[in-house]
Amino acid sequence: MEFTAGGRLEVRISGADVGKRVSVRRVSGDDSAGRIFTDTVGVLTSWDDGVLLITRRNGEGVRIEESALVAGKVVPAAPARRRGPSATYPELARVASRAWRPVESERLGEWELRAAEGFTRRANSVLPLGDPGVPLDEALGRVREWYEERGLPAYAQTATGAEGAQEVLCAELERRGWTREVSAELRIAALAPIGDAPEAPHVVLSREPDRAWLARYQRKGASEVALKVLCAGPSVWFATVPGDGEVPAAIGRCVVDGRWAGFAAVEVDPAQRRRGLATDVMAALARRALDEGASAAWLQVEADNEPARALYNRLGFTTHHAYHHYRAPERHDG
Repeated sequence: MEFTAGGRLEVRISGADVGKRVSVRRVSGDDSAGRIFTDTVGVLTSWDDGVLLITRRNGEGVRIEESALVAGKVVPAAPARRRGPSATYPELARVASRAWRPVESERLGEWELRAAEGFTRRANSVLPLGDPGVPLDEALGRVREWYEERGLPAYAQTATGAEGAQEVLCAELERRGWTREVSAELRIAALAPIGDAPEAPHVVLSREPDRAWLARYQRKGASEVALKVLCAGPSVWFATVPGDGEVPAAIGRCVVDGRWAGFAAVEVDPAQRRRGLATDVMAALARRALDEGASAAWLQVEADNEPARALYNRLGFTTHHAYHHYRAPERHDG
């Protein structure tokens, strides 16, 4: 990582670069050989009272004392992608939102307030894309009131690590006491290779989930509202692999939306794993999406779901951005 100009280390960033992607080097300690240096790359989200806050791609915030800086520079907004479809964060955020439609929504400027009686945070959080039309503190106050009226906690869904993402907003939420409860990755891939797997006649596709599908779904006891969310979307398909009993061996869900096919709820009976059933489900759904004109795939996966991450790696999925759900702090009377 080159920081030098004429052989000298230079700090070529300032508070005016807040919101830009930067690379900095700082003194992090000493040992017998001399000073120890640490490099950090991310978005400069604040520079206040002699402390820099840099938010990394995964949403982790790193605080750095200005006095420890030895070098710094602005770097390109995002590295070039070598494979997979091209997309901005706002495009994917809107596609993902349409795949988990709430039963009630309202606009606050360009932000979207979403509610579905608590079924999945994705349908019960504000999507803060663009300008809310009012100052941030007022916007967050209205968000809290809107969810309180519905007996729901106030969540904001944000993202880091991609062009057009919201590192600065994440830092502002944390400054106001909002707590990050969930983080995951949104991954993308070319769709055609996923559908190239051999056809599996045991995979059954349908437009609605039946009782058997819901019995395998990890969110047990799906309510009428949950079914509305699951079945909403531009073109929704459900996949089922029958099991030995009433509960399927594997299931999956796909929402086709223009060029995008979004995969979710890919679940396999633990006793039936390592038989390729998840691949069969995704391939069958991918072929149907290709028939409807889609060419790109996306999905969301949590960082600790190693079996799913390994499968998606094999299918060619790469991380586009990290997304997070921030919960508003509790109100205290008096």
